[in-house]
Amino acid sequence: MKNWKKNAALFLSGQALSIFGSLVVQHAIGWHIVLKSQSGALMTFYVLAAFLPMFLISPFGGIWADRFNRKHLINLADGSVALASLIVAILLMFGFDHYGILLFCSSVRALGQGIQMPAVGAFIPQIVPAQQLTRVNGLQSAIQSFSTLTAPLLAGTLMSVAPLEILFFLDVSTAALSIGILYFGVKTPRQSQANTPIQHSVSGYFSDLKAGLQYIWKHAFVFELIILAAIFTFCMSPAGFLTPLQTARNFGSEVWRLSAIEITFSAGTLLGGILISVWGGFKRKTATMALSCAVFGSLTIGLGLAGNFPLYVALMAAMGLVVPLYNTPVMVLLQTNVEAAYMGRVMSVFLMLGSALMPLSMLIFGPLADTVKIDFLLIGTGLVMALLAIPYLASKKLRAAG
Repeated sequence: MKNWKKNAALFLSGQALSIFGSLVVQHAIGWHIVLKSQSGALMTFYVLAAFLPMFLISPFGGIWADRFNRKHLINLADGSVALASLIVAILLMFGFDHYGILLFCSSVRALGQGIQMPAVGAFIPQIVPAQQLTRVNGLQSAIQSFSTLTAPLLAGTLMSVAPLEILFFLDVSTAALSIGILYFGVKTPRQSQANTPIQHSVSGYFSDLKAGLQYIWKHAFVFELIILAAIFTFCMSPAGFLTPLQTARNFGSEVWRLSAIEITFSAGTLLGGILISVWGGFKRKTATMALSCAVFGSLTIGLGLAGNFPLYVALMAAMGLVVPLYNTPVMVLLQTNVEAAYMGRVMSVFLMLGSALMPLSMLIFGPLADTVKIDFLLIGTGLVMALLAIPYLASKKLRAAG
């Protein structure tokens, strides 16, 4: 691929701007609702607005990523989200500060992500050589982690000194820069298309979705990978969502403690993204995934056993470090083995898992946390995640795929 380094650098730079602006607004919406309403019901509506539309649209997002120009699709999704932010910013300027407006904006943002993320996952192998995918995906993970680390700091600072609409205008600006970089700067080769005629009817969309699911079913390694990733995603939810509550119960409810675990985890993922980008992982990607499962599971068990806060924070940082060592080889294994014409639909299934399984698991683990100590939930789910290393190493089909 000619000039792939330039294309990859421009693409990642543009996406970094888009992600950063989106995260700033995401934190601003959530914090504004919490601080102004202090309502658990409104927070529930906010979570539903942020996840449910993504889950519903992502199958179609995958189909569109396989049918249409992914570059234009990414920009269209980014532009739609920016337009929603612009409308909200203008409404806020004129005093229309209503929760419904913010929830609507969250829903539009979720729809945009559900379209954009499968397209991004399918677009990267279109511009990056297969042997460089691990490093590029690792670098993308590091960039996302850096945004996750810095966006809440900027959001908190701006919210304390400026009106809320300023943060929405910031999102519009970063999206405009991202769209311009991708449209004018990134040159793309011809996109592979599925060997089936495009049907623009509703039945045609469901036929395409069915074809994508059949592709997953017929390719055993993809099916096995999705099942294992689903189990891992389900089991990591307590570590992702219940650790703030565990911290408050076990060590104290001071705000600085919650900030400490969030910042150290994000810093760990940043370092992990850099590590996998430089190192590239083991030659066999399933070995890297098995190691990360074993380590992440063991660290989760450690959270359930930690008796002091400094140790707890150190474990959170180490867990953050391991996350890219799992996510990156999973993504690369798909990008190097799935046919380009089906890439978007397979990516959308992974996105559906992430947007559905973690909230679904919290419907189970959330109420359990009020009757069972969170320590025990972490120990149990940590053990399951650690044991996932066995099928990753034992599966002949996964080992054959990479």
